[in-house]
Amino acid sequence: MRNLKLNDTIINYSAIDDRDILTLVDAVRAGLKYSFFDSLIQNFPFSLNEWSHYLHLSPRSMQRYKKDKKAFDPIHSEKILQITLLYKKGEDVFGSKEAFNTWLELENVALGGRKPKNLLDNTFGIQLLKDELTRIEYGVLV
Repeated sequence: MRNLKLNDTIINYSAIDDRDILTLVDAVRAGLKYSFFDSLIQNFPFSLNEWSHYLHLSPRSMQRYKKDKKAFDPIHSEKILQITLLYKKGEDVFGSKEAFNTWLELENVALGGRKPKNLLDNTFGIQLLKDELTRIEYGVLV
């Protein structure tokens, strides 16, 4: 992945991983193009309104990014990639998108009775979900 940028159309959801962190750093600094984001979100069960909430952008701002073919600011690009990496880990831990999607929707005792998807709007929540997925992966249930 080192020779390809995330904004290139060659790269897709399945090619994004955290093995080449410097590529992710460069992509965040450059800002993800809306067209790349648009192709990426086809892999998620989240609506555009949910993405607006996760990125702390109004739906109108999201529409402007799309219309103007803008790149996201680094802070938003980083959040998009964090959620992507988390989603891929969840898919791997649960064995399918469907099983992980179900987990995202269910209230979880280990998460204080919250639905996991409701924690995607900040980095602490994303880290908490990553930690929980690791516990599930290794069978360490609290």
